[in-house]
Amino acid sequence: MQETQNIFLPGGFKQFRILKTKYILNDKNVLVIGSGSEKIAGKMIESGASSVTMIVNDYDSLINSRLNLEKESNVTVKMMDFDNTDFDSEQFDLVYAQASISLLNRNKIVKEIKRILKPEATLCVGEITALKNDYPPFVKNIFEASDILPLQNDKCGDYYKERNFSVLYEEDLSSSLHSFYEHTAKELDDKIYTLSEKEKSYYKKLLNKISHESNAYLKLGAARYIGFKMLILKKL
Repeated sequence: MQETQNIFLPGGFKQFRILKTKYILNDKNVLVIGSGSEKIAGKMIESGASSVTMIVNDYDSLINSRLNLEKESNVTVKMMDFDNTDFDSEQFDLVYAQASISLLNRNKIVKEIKRILKPEATLCVGEITALKNDYPPFVKNIFEASDILPLQNDKCGDYYKERNFSVLYEEDLSSSLHSFYEHTAKELDDKIYTLSEKEKSYYKKLLNKISHESNAYLKLGAARYIGFKMLILKKL
């Protein structure tokens, strides 16, 4: 199975690979927001980042992230609320979030990200989006089950411009969602039988969620309504 399918996030490694072509990670102080980003955080270390910290917002994710990181990894994992971190103001050169801040409290999270970014530093974000203004109840249920408040796919840049970011680059990665739902559901289904007891509770919950979403996306037509957009932004 391709490496891009070994990461349980929309976009796989594509968002990170695009970032690498646009941004020099060497000697940068990086914050990665959200569970499931362990392999990306490790790749940032390999790409020359001077330090990489990853934050998750619940205990199960903290344990899971530490299990998924290589023992010799230089990535530090901490548990924090995304909208109220313990970091100093203007601490990071880069904040990276892949499908992790498209939440009901996005406004507060983005405000906190601005606080901890250095002047003119970079935010690379992948947003779960709505491809149409109106979507049916079963799609709304998918969003609500994950506490997602989707931006309109064609207005993501406007949202961040209103919050004093400039858009350096954006790309619609909605086409990646088909393989994400198809392969991640299969991978999680295969993986559940090899997990320790500590991991099982986390992955069972995730497996049920992914199975439900993948069925809706692949078979019930949710693909017409759910999108994914990545942006590279500069703090003004």
